[in-house]
Amino acid sequence: MSHRRSQSLIASTLWDSSWGWALASLPLFIWMGEILFRTNLSSDMFRGLAPWLGRLPGGLLHVNILGCGTLAAVTGSSAVTCATIGRLSVPELQKRGYPEHMTIGSLAGSGTLGLLIPPSIIMIVYGVTAEQSIAKLFIAGILPAAVLILLYIVYTGVWAVANKDKMPEPEPRVSFRDRIIASKSLIPVGCLILFVVGAIYGGFATPTEAAAFGVLGALALALWSRSLTRDNFIDGLMSAVRTSCMISMIIACAACLSIGVAFLNLPGALASWVQSFGLSSYALIAVLAVVILIMGCFLEGISIIVLTSSVVLPMVQAAGIDMIWFGIFLVILIEAAQITPPVGFNLFVLQSITGRNILQVTKATIPYFLLLLALLVVITIFPRIVLVLPVLM
Repeated sequence: MSHRRSQSLIASTLWDSSWGWALASLPLFIWMGEILFRTNLSSDMFRGLAPWLGRLPGGLLHVNILGCGTLAAVTGSSAVTCATIGRLSVPELQKRGYPEHMTIGSLAGSGTLGLLIPPSIIMIVYGVTAEQSIAKLFIAGILPAAVLILLYIVYTGVWAVANKDKMPEPEPRVSFRDRIIASKSLIPVGCLILFVVGAIYGGFATPTEAAAFGVLGALALALWSRSLTRDNFIDGLMSAVRTSCMISMIIACAACLSIGVAFLNLPGALASWVQSFGLSSYALIAVLAVVILIMGCFLEGISIIVLTSSVVLPMVQAAGIDMIWFGIFLVILIEAAQITPPVGFNLFVLQSITGRNILQVTKATIPYFLLLLALLVVITIFPRIVLVLPVLM
């Protein structure tokens, strides 16, 4: 009888964890990113940003940062963001003589913005797992993402000023009129971002409905730019299906694991054990940060969330920590894990693009990894950076 009950429980858990309405936005946002990845829209975005940034300290390195930030807002994926901008910018920056380690580092760090800027796939997974509002998680990530972009820009500019001998000559001046003309290529992607994000935050659509409109918008833009072909349509669709199925299976299996963990009372036992040390909320956050960073060296971000949720989330709730704030904290930690060896996805993406070995790529990303840790400290000291916008919703 117990065997039959366990089979029934596993079947019902698999079903319940796989059909949620909030989870339906996941494959749609992935597909939207795949459409943009396979059309000319991403290269148009690079051409539109370059004339505005070429004369700044750091020059076209800032295109990596702002380009990744812009593309992150429509793909929601760190790997897609890093690969797309990397394929566009690396050849251009190499041709102009920019330091390779700064090209790699700025790309690796900025590529992680795909996790923090809405619509973020990993935020959807956390929202479903922790039973938190996905819309509030999306809006909570905006200010931390802006702070992170600012940190990247400031560091890159300061490094360029301190190492002028290693930087190429500034780009030739471009007239304001020519900049405006070049910016026309930013309009399609910009409108898509405003439409998708505005629909969610304006209360006109749920994240799932906005994702559906985003797919239609991406397809319309791809048709308008005459870059949508039968082959890249099918390739994008099948890639989105494969990625979505992988993530959905991870979530479903982790839900079964959570049931088993709950039956063994591991969360309660572990929470009691941690509480016996009398740790403050700050100490608990520090311990969890170290553990998750270590896990990030070997596991993919979504796996970390779904495998640790049954143990970590009850501990965080018991400590009185806001679950929306912790979601953003966790996302930033996983961003850092994206550029830590040996299983940092962005490191492998850049290794394939640049042809450099993993040690060279890792060394180049260290300053940007430290900036991510600095952002964690900032939002811990000033949690309102995360919570002020969700409160206003």
